[in-house]
Amino acid sequence: MGRMTGSSATFRQGLIELMPRLRGFARFLAKDTTAADDLVQDALLRALGAEASWQQGSDLAAWMFRILRNAFFEEQRRKRRRSMTIISHDGDGEGAMEPRVEASQHAASELSALDEAIRALPLGQREALLLVSAQGFSVGEAAAICGVPEGTIKARISRARAVLHRRFG
Repeated sequence: MGRMTGSSATFRQGLIELMPRLRGFARFLAKDTTAADDLVQDALLRALGAEASWQQGSDLAAWMFRILRNAFFEEQRRKRRRSMTIISHDGDGEGAMEPRVEASQHAASELSALDEAIRALPLGQREALLLVSAQGFSVGEAAAICGVPEGTIKARISRARAVLHRRFG
């Protein structure tokens, strides 16, 4: 393997610094630690393979989150084709997600309850809320990552917050 250029070293260091954020986002998308780790690994491999298409000075985080998101949806499509199951849809046209049921009848901590409530949100709402509120992306950046208009991101965040407010408000 040849010597790394300065931009290549900067690119790879940027990927390393993004790994905790990518892993956190992947865990909310995949709802499973092992699947999230696989998703991050897949996204990193894709990014390394497409390093030449990344423009130095552009937002590496937004680029990586878009790659991770696309990898997640590609895997979901593969799973649907394999299982040939029909998924019910909510008003966004996003697949409805089943809320997680706790095995224990004991009251969960508020943090655990919030985690459960976020995971129960439809994928589009959960994704928009996490990108803007937890990952710190602007509405415009989140819209670019998701490939939807800014108004869609704003509406999804508003609906997600309304659901959480009804539950915890």
